[in-house]
Amino acid sequence: MSSDPNGEAGSESGEVPAVRGRQRIVLTQISSRAWEHPADRGALTALRELRGFDEVIRSLTGLWNERAWRLEFLGGAIRVDHRQYPRVHRLFAEAASVLDLAELPELYVQNDRSINSMCVGMASPFIVVNSGSLELLDDDELRAMLGHELGHLMSGHAVYRTMAELLTGWAVRLAWLPIGSLLLRAIGAALQEWWRKAELSADRAELLAGQDPSASLRVNMKLAGGGDLSQVDTAAFLEQAAEYERAGDLRDSLIKLRTLAGRTHPIPVARAAELRRWIESGEYQSVLAGDYPRRGDDRNASMTDDVKAAAQSYREAFARSEDPLIGLLRKVGDGASGVGEWVGAGAGRVRDWMKGPNGTADDDPRD
Repeated sequence: MSSDPNGEAGSESGEVPAVRGRQRIVLTQISSRAWEHPADRGALTALRELRGFDEVIRSLTGLWNERAWRLEFLGGAIRVDHRQYPRVHRLFAEAASVLDLAELPELYVQNDRSINSMCVGMASPFIVVNSGSLELLDDDELRAMLGHELGHLMSGHAVYRTMAELLTGWAVRLAWLPIGSLLLRAIGAALQEWWRKAELSADRAELLAGQDPSASLRVNMKLAGGGDLSQVDTAAFLEQAAEYERAGDLRDSLIKLRTLAGRTHPIPVARAAELRRWIESGEYQSVLAGDYPRRGDDRNASMTDDVKAAAQSYREAFARSEDPLIGLLRKVGDGASGVGEWVGAGAGRVRDWMKGPNGTADDDPRD
């Protein structure tokens, strides 16, 4: 993986100074659609079709939960600015500048020695980073991590995750029905699958914010093994990812499925492999060259196109997988299309259900 990813900027792109003599391209007016994984984008587009629902959720959550969250960190963490943690503030501003985010959200550092961060809130989202991340990540790695959380914020993941959890809550009320328990499990599994794809989206935003593939890879390596990489080899780490995907027999495949159950984040080796795949696809370089959707075009997004892209991404993953169970399924028959379309269109079905029998659900672009 090259550590010098810079391509030619488009006519709307600028440059900002980067550490160690590199230049990072400012992605002027970039839409979050540029980095969203197809499966994530399909779900987000469908949820955004529930016009007004997101505003209601923002308002209700902001009244109590978000105020409580903010007060908790205001009282028990350090708010970052040019006076407090100036190094972190500088890196945060650099990541936001590259993603063309004019107004910085609040950023807090909490006392936790693990490597982690999160985006919290809906009406006025803010970001929290663990003190362990400051200690164990270098500047390029920390900038990448902060870019990851900015990606969550700009995609609206917190808003739509809360919407999805509300829908899950409604399903819980139907658990007493004969099919209620099965329905609840299916919805829970689908939401976890969506959030894992949302994490892959944020990983891409992380890469675009830092524009240093090696730094993003090191973040995943440190998430897996801690802060000291002096005895860790990059090539060997990527070999682990390949071995994890293809090794073993059907028993290992079933164990991996059980391991994923209940997880909202992909495992580090899988995240590293997926990010590398995105780079090798050429999409990353295209964005740096100025070929990306702008925010002004988001209103024209087609849910039909996004659902099709989600289904296609599952078909492609199914086709290239070296997992023994997937290999067996390929021999039995190509089930990727049906699975992919079901997952990709799930949020659309929820949207249509909420509009009711008199709704006007259709596949036209948004107004």
